[in-house]
Amino acid sequence: MKGPSVESASAFIDEKIKELGDWRGKTLAKVRAIIHKADPEIVEEWKWMGTPVFSHGGIVCTGETYKNVVKMTFAKGAALEDPSGLFNSSLDGNVRRAIDIHEGEKIDEAALKDLIRAAVALNLKAKSKPKSPRASGKHAE
Repeated sequence: MKGPSVESASAFIDEKIKELGDWRGKTLAKVRAIIHKADPEIVEEWKWMGTPVFSHGGIVCTGETYKNVVKMTFAKGAALEDPSGLFNSSLDGNVRRAIDIHEGEKIDEAALKDLIRAAVALNLKAKSKPKSPRASGKHAE
């Protein structure tokens, strides 16, 4: 089963921001704007019963909202350079990394854009790599 169309996913995200109506909505809206500034080709999706997902060549990150935090989880965050030290959550995982943004915290926009662009580049690089015969389960003759 496919999720909602891109247009309705964006509408769902708009609605979620409006519904939150507090600092979390404002923070999610700001993060969303930064993501689109970093990569105008980002596609918005709505997955897992209400999670905004931002993709380009695969999932770049999600924008989850909790009571005390807005969490950006980068699908392949462990493989990304993070010279500004933005990742502050899910640091022990093998694949994902997250940024927890608390009320009143300033977002380092330039560093976040760099991280988003790096995540997109990683996705596109993985997509352009030819699959090895071993990876596809076929044996080379």
